[in-house]
Amino acid sequence: MRSRSKRYRALVESAGVDLKQPHEISAAAGLVKKLAKSKFTESVDLSVHLNLDTKKADQQFRGSFSMPHGTGKSVRVIVFADDGDKVAAALAAGAVKAGGDDLVKEVEAGFMDFDIAISTPKMMRVVGKLGKVLGPRGLMPSPKSGSVTDDVVSAVKEFKGGKIEFRSDAAGNVHVRVGTAQFEDAKLADNISAFLRHVVEHRPSSVKGEFVKNIVVSSTMGPGVRVAFAVKE
Repeated sequence: MRSRSKRYRALVESAGVDLKQPHEISAAAGLVKKLAKSKFTESVDLSVHLNLDTKKADQQFRGSFSMPHGTGKSVRVIVFADDGDKVAAALAAGAVKAGGDDLVKEVEAGFMDFDIAISTPKMMRVVGKLGKVLGPRGLMPSPKSGSVTDDVVSAVKEFKGGKIEFRSDAAGNVHVRVGTAQFEDAKLADNISAFLRHVVEHRPSSVKGEFVKNIVVSSTMGPGVRVAFAVKE
């Protein structure tokens, strides 16, 4: 059986409630903040275990979502664009880098100081060569996530403003950042509720039975708090 550290056990005891029992979203948000005791600002992450058979193509669960109150993270965006005007517009919108073949070569050479990669459809024939580099890191542009588009300006602004990409892992788990421990309780709860509604609304039609199996929210260094799922499926 996994042994917990003294710090972890002390945090669980300080909660004053049974963390093994599910808590309503608003209460869970408040608990996570209470349990974030580190000297740095801890991020708050949501983990959702879904009833998915990820070996089936129609149950590959991925997409993008704009958190109502952002994520509290400064997002570094790069843009692969096929002409100079779009490169200039992307940089003006807040991209840390933008370019065509030159940027592709820079990434091939080891540049990875970014969180989101956006590409125009025409550039994907070249960007596709970066699959072995970007794919394992979850950074490959995708039409489903909204990161393959001709409207690079809107995409840059959306991702910098709190739009996130998500995808399930092999076990059917989805992990997303929903804020930080400095968020107001209500805003944190809003982000959690909004994302859970989005998940339910995009349930694959081939999934049978209960879709959402378990939900846990936690801060970077804090214990997980189980969430009672109040959204009707």
